[in-house]
Amino acid sequence: MKKSSEDREILLQKVRNLPHRPGVYIHKDLLGRIIYVGKARDLKKRVSSYFQSARLSQVDRKTAALMESIMDFDIHIVQSEAEAVLLEGKLIKEYRPRFNVSFKDDKRFLLVRVRIEDPIPKFTLTRFRKEDGARYFGPFIHSTSVRKTLKMMNVKFQLRQCSPLSPGEKEFKHCLDHLIQNCSAPCVQKITLENYHTLVQEACDFLDGKAKESFSEIENEMLKAAENLEFEKAASLRDTLDNLRKTTAPVKRFVREFKSQIDPTQDVIDLQKALQLTHPPQIMECFDISNISDNHKVASMVQFENGRPAKNNYRKYRIVGVRGQDDFASIAEAVRRRYQRVLTEGIQKPDLIIVDGGKGQLSSAVEELRILELPFIPIIGLAKENEEIYLPGKSFPLLLPQSSGALKLLQRIRDEAHRFANKYNELLYRQKMTESLLDDCPGISPDRKKRLLSHFGSVERIKKATLKEISEINGIGNKTAESIFSFFKNKDSLKQKSEE
Repeated sequence: MKKSSEDREILLQKVRNLPHRPGVYIHKDLLGRIIYVGKARDLKKRVSSYFQSARLSQVDRKTAALMESIMDFDIHIVQSEAEAVLLEGKLIKEYRPRFNVSFKDDKRFLLVRVRIEDPIPKFTLTRFRKEDGARYFGPFIHSTSVRKTLKMMNVKFQLRQCSPLSPGEKEFKHCLDHLIQNCSAPCVQKITLENYHTLVQEACDFLDGKAKESFSEIENEMLKAAENLEFEKAASLRDTLDNLRKTTAPVKRFVREFKSQIDPTQDVIDLQKALQLTHPPQIMECFDISNISDNHKVASMVQFENGRPAKNNYRKYRIVGVRGQDDFASIAEAVRRRYQRVLTEGIQKPDLIIVDGGKGQLSSAVEELRILELPFIPIIGLAKENEEIYLPGKSFPLLLPQSSGALKLLQRIRDEAHRFANKYNELLYRQKMTESLLDDCPGISPDRKKRLLSHFGSVERIKKATLKEISEINGIGNKTAESIFSFFKNKDSLKQKSEE
């Protein structure tokens, strides 16, 4: 849907009032759904670029589609670009906007961990913060800087870097850090444990940015090296200083402030109330269909447990019993195959089933559950256009407020099912396009194509096969093997020439 001139003017006025500050912006569509999260060094400059009509003809199709879909936006002002990076990553993980690509792999920033209660504490790097009584520093967005800073800090404070929780004489015999004065060797009482813990506390203060005198010492040493024309040493100290500043710069953590944005447990309770279920739907399963052509159809089933994705229980299906693009029959096949297996293998049944679609898709799924004698499992349909919730036997859909935690939970599971189905469809389509190369090869019948793929596993392996390996396959004669071998050699030769 295109923006009216009135809508556009309202957005442009909102853009004019933006500050020249670093922050994160959140784009929304007509229904108020978050479709993109981005960071900016200058919010006004960055956000205004999405509303410049002249750019539409200059950007790629994905960006153009995003620009046309934006109907509103919000911003969060932060103190630095580093804070913007952290907040952007957090919000993308929470909302999983469909136009975002970065951070969807759940990549986490590095943390420094130390457990003060250990006999001989040690600083380590991790990406996960646990409730284990340890002290954590970070997250740090500059991974190289924090690694180098930690290495320098261990040497500066002579902290142990060995693996055992309580190293002793055995480990000390094979350790060289004490000899080169990189470790104070508390494991063999070269320093008392009390004094070692004092060094650990000083290192903690250092990571907190409290030991500013260290910066001055390094800066003075750098200037002195430059005066003595020791430029390599000066450059090394300069890099060390830069790493320290990046690592110890104060950064807002964005843990408690945005924790309230998504509360899976509360959302599950809200959904129970909204659908009038007898108990909270702790296990939910959602189905979606993805079509590329009449002969290329897949379905996905994603499972959420206590409001969170249970990715180990995701399932994908190639729709084989449906002709043409029939979403109703495709949903029916996916539901039938899933719950036949649930019954056969004794898998735990879900507390709620969700199908992506309206009355037609819902009716098809309900009929399959009836045939399988599972009509007691609550099931709903969620239609994309207006986020209407269809229930069996109800003439009119249920509409929940956009701010409803119950609706947001349904949107998250529906969008995850859509993403998973599309990802599987794209994978199969790429495989199909690659395998179609064999159809162009002279002398390849469907049977021989099947034999080749069964033996080698993929077209790429066939390309790398020798003439002898191809000719040894049952049903592939020497003449056909030579034809296949020459076909792929010519393909590679043409590819190399085009690249030159």
